[in-house]
Amino acid sequence: VCGMKVALLQLKTLPTPEENLEKIKQMLVQAKQEGADLAVLPEMCCCPYENSAFVRYAMPENAPFLQGIAEMAGALGLYVVAGSVPLAADGRIYNAAFVYDNRGSCIARHRKTHLFDINVPGGQYFMESDTFTAGRDVTTFDTPWGRMGLMICYDIRFPELSRLLALEGARAILVPAAFNMTTGPAHWEMSFRMRALDNQVFLAGCAPARDLQSSYTAWGHSIVTDPWGSVVAELDENEGILTAELDFARLEQVRAELPLLKHRRTDCYDIIRK
Repeated sequence: VCGMKVALLQLKTLPTPEENLEKIKQMLVQAKQEGADLAVLPEMCCCPYENSAFVRYAMPENAPFLQGIAEMAGALGLYVVAGSVPLAADGRIYNAAFVYDNRGSCIARHRKTHLFDINVPGGQYFMESDTFTAGRDVTTFDTPWGRMGLMICYDIRFPELSRLLALEGARAILVPAAFNMTTGPAHWEMSFRMRALDNQVFLAGCAPARDLQSSYTAWGHSIVTDPWGSVVAELDENEGILTAELDFARLEQVRAELPLLKHRRTDCYDIIRK
């Protein structure tokens, strides 16, 4: 199958998982009506992006919030990347994303590999490591449209992870994310274009809508970039659904005309998964 229609659900996050689940259900129905094959939710789609909320709403894999999304995926016949949630496991909390197939089965889980600890003088201060434990995942999953890669937000800044996903056969990399008002204008679009260009894959980044009343203000601008490094589609800061067609014939064309991955000098260097 050549083309896959992806829907990025840029929602304004509400205070509790219960409220967010109701909004997500409505948006998933709308995404399906718009012809989506796969829907992506933002990073921390269940609660505010703040350490106190991560602790308060930390949930197990079978939590009602995640089960509700799984059930919607099955009911709608839609693949869903369930953004990320604070996952409680082994006495720790992880920033984790789950993927449900069109029958509602969990087919992948990614624990954020690189934690967002930032202190910009006069800008943003945030320490995910105050709450979260880092994962060690290089996460792919298979679909009728081919293999997909999964990462969360800050993971995109480390080209090694994107390259490993591409080498493991990912044709698109899906990125629940929440860049802020410092890093968003500076690096959001550039990061998605570069990782797509480097690896000749599609990238889809789903962010929360901007909420100026929240303690952590997201940039928004959910985006899809293609294997040539072009922006296919992008939202503004407001709540909405971005739908875009990922044309995998275009991916094959770009890789044939400019065979970057074949030109790698693995006799000189390599990126190895440990």
